[in-house]
Amino acid sequence: MFYEIRFHICTLFSACARVANGHAKEIGRKLLDQMPKHSHNNNVLLTSALNMLMKFGDVENAENIFQMMKKKDVIAYGAMMKGKLVINIYQISNKLYLGYVENNMYEKTLDLFEQLPFPLHNVGYTIIFNACAQLLNDRAKQIGRKLLQQMPKTFYNNNIILTSAIDMLMKFGDVKNAENLF
Repeated sequence: MFYEIRFHICTLFSACARVANGHAKEIGRKLLDQMPKHSHNNNVLLTSALNMLMKFGDVENAENIFQMMKKKDVIAYGAMMKGKLVINIYQISNKLYLGYVENNMYEKTLDLFEQLPFPLHNVGYTIIFNACAQLLNDRAKQIGRKLLQQMPKTFYNNNIILTSAIDMLMKFGDVKNAENLF
């Protein structure tokens, strides 16, 4: 029974995030406020809520939910950094959209990346390369180049990751290394 309720709540959060107008924001926030207390330990629900709030541009409340999560997983970190991750939990795929990057908070994306207690997955590389490409400061250049050097060789076959890395290097003015990746 709880599984069905959780599924419906996640679906409603997702619908509110996609519509993101005044009425959807009102419904989403009300649903979040009325969510049963025992649900506050469920990463799937909290990540869906976090994603919705980021879509609304409500970064402060999304950060509060993120801090409240006892066991942060790669999905929660991804939702905060960018979103646009696809997860499959109990055979349910749920796209998580937005986050710091899409709210133009690139420094916070890098801050969160530096706190990440586990290795990045393929989408994570794209997120961080994009944040570095947008910032273009010394810190972003250092992180972006280091991440590219440490990236597993298997990811060099992923055109999306490579395109993000090439875009980053070109914005850094590093045409030679961008051409080498191409």
